[in-house]
Amino acid sequence: MAFVEPVTLRDRGIRLEPLALSHEHGLAAAAADGELWKLRITSVPEPQDTRAYIEAALKMREDGNRFAFAVVDDATGKVLGSTSYHDIVPAVKRVEIGWTWYCQSVQRTHVNTTAKLLMMGHAFDTLGCHVVGWRTDNYNFASQKAIERLGAKKDGVLRGHALRRDGTIRDTVMYSMRAGEWPEARAQLLYLLNRNN
Repeated sequence: MAFVEPVTLRDRGIRLEPLALSHEHGLAAAAADGELWKLRITSVPEPQDTRAYIEAALKMREDGNRFAFAVVDDATGKVLGSTSYHDIVPAVKRVEIGWTWYCQSVQRTHVNTTAKLLMMGHAFDTLGCHVVGWRTDNYNFASQKAIERLGAKKDGVLRGHALRRDGTIRDTVMYSMRAGEWPEARAQLLYLLNRNN
């Protein structure tokens, strides 16, 4: 049995469902909303590469080290983007949250906060994780700010850690949250969501 089993999570009009080949056209349309693949600091697929992107995610799910979700508008069924658990380490009950991107039209809305609240809740409350981590490109300042807004703590920077899509080598900023920090983080995220409704 896999540490992360297939599950659908939903709240505030957002649905996270296991990524599947049936999401190909919706995911391609989401990436095209803002031509997100042109950003050198993300892993968003070009429209013609969407199927390969999904197939790679499904292979990683089979191998037990990534579980990707499609982020969907619950009312319309429109695919808004994708997010994943990755670097799953059952022995220490740790997952990371990443490979996250959304169509430009829903960026800086409640979508990311809601998706992260769902994933963090599932990780800590259902999977019993001791720690949830995040990583991002040292030049992805918007992502760093969003991760910090969730209540995660900056662990440090891994220098010369990974390749970007353009072939340059990036430094990776690492963050984490311990299970004991989750109740306060959840309360703050709920406060922010309720205040902005």
